[in-house]
Amino acid sequence: MEDRIVTAHLMMEDQTVEYSLRPRYLAEYIGQTQVKENLKIYIEAAKLRREPLDHVLLYGPPGLGKTTLSNIIANELGVNIRTTSGPAIERPGDLAAILTNLQENDVLFIDEIHRLHRTVEEVLYPAMEDFALDFIIGKGPSARSVRLDLPKFTLIGATTRAGLLSAPLRDRFGVVSRLEFYTEDELAYIVSRNAELFGVGVVGEASREIARRSRGTPRIANRLLKRVRDHAQVNGDGIITDDIAHGALERIQVDPMGLDSVDHKMLRSMIQNYRGGPVGLDTIAASIGEESQTIEDVYEPYLMQIGFLQRTPRGRVVTPSAYRHLGLPVPEYNG
Repeated sequence: MEDRIVTAHLMMEDQTVEYSLRPRYLAEYIGQTQVKENLKIYIEAAKLRREPLDHVLLYGPPGLGKTTLSNIIANELGVNIRTTSGPAIERPGDLAAILTNLQENDVLFIDEIHRLHRTVEEVLYPAMEDFALDFIIGKGPSARSVRLDLPKFTLIGATTRAGLLSAPLRDRFGVVSRLEFYTEDELAYIVSRNAELFGVGVVGEASREIARRSRGTPRIANRLLKRVRDHAQVNGDGIITDDIAHGALERIQVDPMGLDSVDHKMLRSMIQNYRGGPVGLDTIAASIGEESQTIEDVYEPYLMQIGFLQRTPRGRVVTPSAYRHLGLPVPEYNG
């Protein structure tokens, strides 16, 4: 799973590239128009009142720019940002150390916030609500509660699974925004912009060809652009043309719908071995040698999003659209 070029999850090769390509201000940020416009108003209002921005929750599929948007918010506010992740904060003391080192109006960004330990969450509630930490000193009858005041700050939480957030934590966010998949036009613009930053030319419909196969995700678009750039420099004159883009994407086995060899293997296995379904998740996993959890969390969502796979009470079913995309006749029992 980790080696799939079309995975939206962060890979090691993405980290340096993404950092250099990230826009720094809202005016440079492409896509997410509604979220961007709302944030612009909230940020301006907070600056006019000289108050910290309300706590912000950003949720949506991976690779859509939650971390980028968090850094932009800090830049727009003109404050520092401290970055950590849910799994990294193991004990309440770890969180207390981070919070007490913040400056007035700073931003604390917690990625994968749904993975915070419950004991850490309990400490976070008064910090978010009252900008204070509550400690119990001593034991038994002599125990007493001590409150430590914190500088006012803005917490930005990012998650791909908002449903796993506890209700008390979710209710403490004043701004909740869902990031949506990008359109082909937006991704084509991003590809053209980033190709310029890479110092490589893109002509014709090449940027749109890359965008079309990027599954609506900028992270995948950037990854494909890197691979296509390599082909352009080795097999061409360094310019990404329509032919170079098409040939490169075919070689790395990403088809016009953004499906890779793993997607094709799964769909063809269901069609050839189980007549397109219904077929159980564990059966699919056994037939392609993959874990059922990986299929459910990684492979299925995009196939369902584009209408190639359906979940039914009896199991998964390949749709007529998938048959047509694979160039196979649609059987009567499936259509």
